[in-house]
Amino acid sequence: MWETKQFSELTTKELFEILYLRTKIFVVDQKRIYQEVDKHDLESIHVFKMIDGKIAAYARIFNQNGNVTFGRVVTDSKYRGQGLGKELMEHVLAVIKTDFAKKEIEIEAQVQVQDFYKKFNFKTEGETFLFNHTPHIKMTHPEF
Repeated sequence: MWETKQFSELTTKELFEILYLRTKIFVVDQKRIYQEVDKHDLESIHVFKMIDGKIAAYARIFNQNGNVTFGRVVTDSKYRGQGLGKELMEHVLAVIKTDFAKKEIEIEAQVQVQDFYKKFNFKTEGETFLFNHTPHIKMTHPEF
């Protein structure tokens, strides 16, 4: 079952599993050293699916610079290829449509996944740039 929660609504187990998966993928697997847990966690809407007590897919959504953004989009490697990424994006966009209506979506996507976001009508803007030692590209989606 998909969950949508504010930070204060997360259980300690859910928070642990979210941070565990994010650190595993974005820091350890991708060999990046950066402050993975940040202040945006406190102000975000967290969208996730748990399977057998573990986070299978996750993203966070928050306001930034007058727009809405989302990030930390991740599917646990053992659940990849099962459509969870697509389901996750459908939930993220539904939350944005409901809670952030009339705002443009602007994200900083890792370059290797920009084609995934293009499937959801995101467009690239500008040149690639390094963010936390990884090539990223700005992508936007028109407001709902």
